[in-house]
Amino acid sequence: MKQKLQAPIFLFGCPRSGTTLLQSLLATHPAIASFPETKFFFYGIGKNRKKLGLISRHLKQHLNQYFKNEINRPEMLEYFPKIPLLDLYTRSFIKVLNILTLEEGKSVWLEKTPEHLLSLDYIEKMLPEARMIHILRNGSDVVASLYEVTHKYPQEWHKPWDIDFCLKRWKESIEISLKHSHKSNHILVNYEELVVEPAAILKKICDFLNVEFEERMIADYGKVAKYLSSEKAGRRVSGKIKKSGSDKFNKIFNEFQKQYILDSIYEFNLELLKL
Repeated sequence: MKQKLQAPIFLFGCPRSGTTLLQSLLATHPAIASFPETKFFFYGIGKNRKKLGLISRHLKQHLNQYFKNEINRPEMLEYFPKIPLLDLYTRSFIKVLNILTLEEGKSVWLEKTPEHLLSLDYIEKMLPEARMIHILRNGSDVVASLYEVTHKYPQEWHKPWDIDFCLKRWKESIEISLKHSHKSNHILVNYEELVVEPAAILKKICDFLNVEFEERMIADYGKVAKYLSSEKAGRRVSGKIKKSGSDKFNKIFNEFQKQYILDSIYEFNLELLKL
């Protein structure tokens, strides 16, 4: 009897908000399959391409690199069409993730690429039944982490990000997540709460996903994290959940910069307190 797949899961959030940690915790569940960031929609929807209905010229090259080098499944490229239409490529992408999930004996796949938050409207159009998880983290910690990692790995992040660009990305992500927070197929997760009470928050997420919470999700997630992390981009997940409250913000920025950042995120952090 052919196994039936559940509605897929998408995990969103500003980069450096704990998306890989939450992905690793969820992907440890025996029913959930997940893979390194596909960046499918990030590369598939280039500037103005969504309106034209065509894929970005970068997508084919990225898919080749992803399936050949990152997950070692080059045969999956055969499922993608020759006609460069975005909707056709998206249907093929969904089919490939379905195949990979069934191969693992799992019943649902979870896709995590932070940049896909910017393509959320299109994803919902193509997959209206999908369930969406948003993870939100305190702005000062995110800005400090983004600033540090993009200066340490500028090639992987395309350039070092200045403070204003880090703030822009965080604010943009928060605005999009809050815009969709009223929908029944969306759930917002607070990173600070997750690291303090991982079991309680994971139980809440599992209820949302209609799967049973299992203690192994916390005990064994480090093994999955090694597969999902990217060392070259500075994306590492510790084998032990660390409490929030890093001093990175105070170490990286001077007093003027810190005050500028705190003033810029004040109203947004008030919104986060309502989660």
